[in-house]
Amino acid sequence: MNRSYYSDTIENFNLTKPEEIIGKMSIQSKFADEVSQKSAWREEIRILQKVLLKYKGGIYFEYSIPRMGQRIDVLLLIKSVIFILEFKVGETEFPLHAIDQLWDYALDLKNFHETSHDVFIAPILISTEASNSETFIFFTISEDKILTPVKCNKEIIGNVIDQVLLIDEDEESIIKTDWENGRYSPTPTIIEAAMALYAGHSVSEISRSDASAINLSLTSDAVKAIIQKSKNEKHKSICFLTGVPGAGKTLVGLNIATTNIDKSSELHSVFLSGNGPLVNILREALARDRVSHGKEIGIKQRKGDAFREVKLFIQNVHNFRDECLKDMDAPPIERVALFDEAQRAWNLEQTANFMKWKKDFPDFNKSEPEFLISCLDRHKDWAVIVCLVGGGQEINTGEAGITEWIESLNRSFPKWHIYISPRLTDSEYGAGEILKNLSNRPDVMYDENLHLAVSMRSFRAEHVSQLVKQILDLEVEDAKKTLDKIKSKYPIAITRDLKKAKEWLKKHARGSERYGIVVSSQAERLKPHSIDVRSPMDPIHWFLDSKKDVRSSYYLESMATEFDIQGLELDWVCVTWDADFRFSEKGWEYRSFVGDRWNQIKKPERQIYLKNAYRVLLTRARQGMVIVVPFGAEDDPTRNSSFYDPIYEYLKSIGFEILI
Repeated sequence: MNRSYYSDTIENFNLTKPEEIIGKMSIQSKFADEVSQKSAWREEIRILQKVLLKYKGGIYFEYSIPRMGQRIDVLLLIKSVIFILEFKVGETEFPLHAIDQLWDYALDLKNFHETSHDVFIAPILISTEASNSETFIFFTISEDKILTPVKCNKEIIGNVIDQVLLIDEDEESIIKTDWENGRYSPTPTIIEAAMALYAGHSVSEISRSDASAINLSLTSDAVKAIIQKSKNEKHKSICFLTGVPGAGKTLVGLNIATTNIDKSSELHSVFLSGNGPLVNILREALARDRVSHGKEIGIKQRKGDAFREVKLFIQNVHNFRDECLKDMDAPPIERVALFDEAQRAWNLEQTANFMKWKKDFPDFNKSEPEFLISCLDRHKDWAVIVCLVGGGQEINTGEAGITEWIESLNRSFPKWHIYISPRLTDSEYGAGEILKNLSNRPDVMYDENLHLAVSMRSFRAEHVSQLVKQILDLEVEDAKKTLDKIKSKYPIAITRDLKKAKEWLKKHARGSERYGIVVSSQAERLKPHSIDVRSPMDPIHWFLDSKKDVRSSYYLESMATEFDIQGLELDWVCVTWDADFRFSEKGWEYRSFVGDRWNQIKKPERQIYLKNAYRVLLTRARQGMVIVVPFGAEDDPTRNSSFYDPIYEYLKSIGFEILI
């Protein structure tokens, strides 16, 4: 795959006329202002054909980074170093966002490009007209061989390259063809993935393909095959796709939805979620991205128009339900509906109460799964429902789990074809017994490709979800072994000091890597640490806005709860633990703060919700996390140290790094 607009050896580049190079790039380019872009390219070529006369290697203009939806201005392979050059033609200053962008390019190659893993990467920001006093050749080298970005003008690029090449002259030179053939296997955040898919990238371009992960393309293809078969044979089907936290279930759903985005198509699909923050954030991110890319290619689009377009294929499941209530006989426009976190759909009691008091339907007698199936069942010939099922993710009162979907099918939809992941019988999905009731149905098929077994949220360590499960299940010895497997790649630290935790986050994050504080929604006694779970935060600003915005997660002044962050992720996370979920010799204790005291939670259902809340919080970090267990206060009976010390000692016994 050719990922650049122009590539060649440096030797050939130096011998080629600028007009020929620009011509090749223009054929590939989608930039709006051809005149200004060609002018910038011409200046870059002019500068580099002077600088690179004495070097050998490879050169690439406009090198694609699909995960980010962006392109590196110029990438050089010289000896044992990858140079990333970001040009600001005519600029005299070095904007902070450009430095972060350089970091991001370097990290993307280091983490996701196979033949860039073990080599030096030198990001260089070139503001061509900057004064010499503003530039300096200074850099440090991290353990992963990425240099801190160097700021220079056009006059000293050669000096910078020479200084960088001194870092290890004994290293073997990068072989251009071998480097080009390296696999690019990114692990995007769900927001990055949605933007890349919406922009037209395939799931194979933005997902890993290494042997340790089940290929998302295979799972997507399995679902597409079910949809196509249902259409061809004119029958209705429901598909249950399972996966561990962060395995890519949502990515599969978004891939199907963005592939069939045309509402006039017979395969028109809709991605549905009851997770309000996730829906709102994805819509906002896609609308912003569509407007931004429109500017680049000369298409003016108002954000409101872009937002309305996005709303057609990403919807809140409750809005979809309400539309279906308007005419109880008419089928929805979509024939394919993908339900994210389907196990969180409401049971009959929760649905009936909501319909009675909020929608004025006093005699509503269907659970949410049964009603949603009935909506697609209105189509006379074919329809498909894809249930994306997570394990141990129920965190809200009235969430039915997957059993209600199975019971609804048996109760009311005997002719539907059922496709099931074999792992739906596993304990965390809670459907083992109820699946036995399907044994007499004629059209039930099990497919291994409908399970995603490996967490891809963390590209640094695939066993984080396993470690968290072991911690919560009090399997200490197993947790120690799992921690030993991942700690060299995925740092986890514990501390009693929130200030030190914040410093830890800032120290580890580079470029635009996002970090933030997460807490349980029951963490009522963290107010002395300036953490108030009752103080609302706006998830859109928290997840999407830049380091300059005080409402963003970067400022570490507001925090997300399990309800805000479920289905989403950050690069680095601070989990601040309160006395709602306590450790004791008898196991976990469950508390809810009411009035002026902690009350014991006795209902098993509510205990599961609280345990799952911490499961969600502890599996949100892609690259590492720090856990804060406060000291408590002896003079405050609501924050007694006896609540917190056993939690800290338990975590300490597992072997986490300790920040003192």
